[in-house]
Amino acid sequence: MEEPTDSVLGIQRDGAVTILTLDRPDHLNAFDEALHHAFARFWVDLDYDDSVRAVVLTGAGRAFCAGGSIDDFDLFRTDLAARATTMRSARRLVDEMLNVRVPVVAAVNGPAVGLGATLASLCDVVFIADTAHLADPHVAVALVAGDGGAITWPHHTSLLKAKQYLLTGDRVPAEEAVAIGLANFVVPAADVVASATAFAHRLAALPPQAVQDTKMVLNQHLRRSAVAALGYGLAAETHSHDTPEYAAVPEQFRARNRG
Repeated sequence: MEEPTDSVLGIQRDGAVTILTLDRPDHLNAFDEALHHAFARFWVDLDYDDSVRAVVLTGAGRAFCAGGSIDDFDLFRTDLAARATTMRSARRLVDEMLNVRVPVVAAVNGPAVGLGATLASLCDVVFIADTAHLADPHVAVALVAGDGGAITWPHHTSLLKAKQYLLTGDRVPAEEAVAIGLANFVVPAADVVASATAFAHRLAALPPQAVQDTKMVLNQHLRRSAVAALGYGLAAETHSHDTPEYAAVPEQFRARNRG
């Protein structure tokens, strides 16, 4: 898997490990249409490459991933086709990450917000920088948290903790993320990618069929929840785009920036 010169993804091989970097640092690695397409294509291509035994997922610059873009709010409020496309992309992202056979180790190098927090929760092992945090502010911006967090967070932590953080959008600092089960290891920010990569090599050196099928068995719990609730969650999130509270969000952000 070679990296295109104009890619919004960085793809680097380190022996049997591939380091996948979300590469829109000027936008805090927020997902746009191009990144959605490139990200989906990566997992499809990976399925045909038996030489890759593990993946490290991280972000370029100071953020892991800022999720979606506030610039798209007006578009999704008025353009039903664009809204449907992004909901399909959200469904595909969750399905692909649940179905990838090799272990994926997150190196959360900075804030992981919204979809970024969901990405981390879809990985198999999570290293988080001591300066980073997780947050899913869907509800705070008048959206149902339907595109993955409501599926994964109750499995990693408790249902009560998932409700606490998904309903409020409050930040989860690195140490708290480990304490409640949303991450495995807190490491110094300068070491997060190296630590995650070392762990990925450890997994890559183990018998591949045993690693991969054990992961797939464990992911059956998440798949079952996705089948039961993801479609409902995405439908509910789609409806959020029609509410007056959602329509008011872009101006609230602009007013805050002007202030």
